[in-house]
Order: sequence, then structure tokens, then C-alpha cells
Amino acid sequence: MPRSGRLVILTGPSCVGKTPLDHALGRLYPDLSARLARLVLYNDRAPRPGEWDGIDYHFRPRVMIERLGSQPRYATLDVRGDLQALDLDELTALLERGDAFFEGNPFVASLMLTHPRLAPVPRLSCYLSPLSREEILAFKARGEPALADLVTDLMRRKLLRRTTRHLGALSPRDLEIIERRAKSAYRELQLAWRFDHVIVNHDGEDSEHWDAFPEPIGDARRAVQSFAALLEGRTPAGVEKWDEGLL
Repeated sequence: MPRSGRLVILTGPSCVGKTPLDHALGRLYPDLSARLARLVLYNDRAPRPGEWDGIDYHFRPRVMIERLGSQPRYATLDVRGDLQALDLDELTALLERGDAFFEGNPFVASLMLTHPRLAPVPRLSCYLSPLSREEILAFKARGEPALADLVTDLMRRKLLRRTTRHLGALSPRDLEIIERRAKSAYRELQLAWRFDHVIVNHDGEDSEHWDAFPEPIGDARRAVQSFAALLEGRTPAGVEKWDEGLL
């Protein structure tokens, strides 16, 4: 695969803060952000408020994405009930021009780490986690509640706050989607050890710390600063590397 760039991955559970971190990078580090060519996947779900076709995803009917899966240039995955497709030819073209950037879920991100066609591609892979290694070990030592249940509850609360802020009153369908994403979070967190770096961030997408003030504050600020440092080739204090046996 001819290339001149690297594949930069920013991943983590739904509502952990990936999208606001990406936006904050553009505000605080515009030069770094401008070097990243966004990889846009196909998705069969409807756009959320503020999302745009061709920018956040190519929003298409499920039957169309199923047809894409029969072509070797596409890799398709069912992600929490959403059918998504990665265009490998598009990714190749982006890499030939410079750094390609994927911001999205850990299932597609893990596919990018293991797909044979992407084996020779240099990568910087970062996992955004709602818990630190120390917190996970402390919760495991206590034993109750079960860590999987705790993670589900943690992300359910974040998702409820985010979705209520976007939509106001929630429909049964909205609550179903929230529950599916919350219950998937622990399984997604179990994939974090596969990635080069784990950035701990308690300020999820539900937090006003990203955009209520002139600049991000709290963990939101530390997370974007850490990601920027990693893009520059530095490993800042606080960035973690997890072992497979942590979860």
C-alpha cells in the first residue's frame, strides 16, 4: 500500500467525549487538527442533532450498506445495532496524502488494527476511557457492584444527560438506544489494552466543561492537551498503557 502518512485513531465508548475532544483540538490546536484528514464511514442510523451527511458519516439505508459489504474495498461491521462500512480505498487515498484520522467506536478501531490490508500502515492509536487504571483496580478490589454493571450505569448516566440535552423529552426508542450503548460500554472498555495509549477523561460528551467556557476546563482540557502532545510525538504525564488482564 503506497503511503506517506499514518493512521491516527481516537476511540472509546459512546459518549466518552471523542467528538468534543476532536472539536476542541480544532479550536486549541488548529495546525495539528488541519493535518488530519477525516475518514468518514457509512452508517445506517439517522443523524443526531448537529451531525451532517458526508462530514460525520455517510448516512445511508441499511440495504445499501449491506450491498457495500459484498465488495472487497469495504469492511462492514454491526456496531451496537448500527451497520457501518469502512471504505479501504478511501483510507488508502487519504494515507497517500498524509495523516488519516478515525474518530469512532472501538469495534471499527480494532478492525483497523487487525485488517490485513492495513498491516503495513503506521498508526497512532488512542483510547479515551471514562475510568483510570487506578479506579478500575479499586473497584475490582471492592467487588461490589460488579465492574460491568458499574460501567453500564456510568455510561447510562452520561448518555441520558447528552440525549436529554439534545432532544428534551426522550422517546422509548431513545431510551432503547441509550441502554444498548450503555450495556456495550464494558465490552468496549475491554478492548482498550489493544491501543497504544489510554487517555483518562471523566468529562464525557454530556459535560459542559468542553464548551461552556472560553476554553475547556477540567479533564476535558487535560484530555485534549494529552491528545495534542501524542500527535506531536510526546507522551505526557497521566497517559496510560493498559495490560490485557486489567479487565
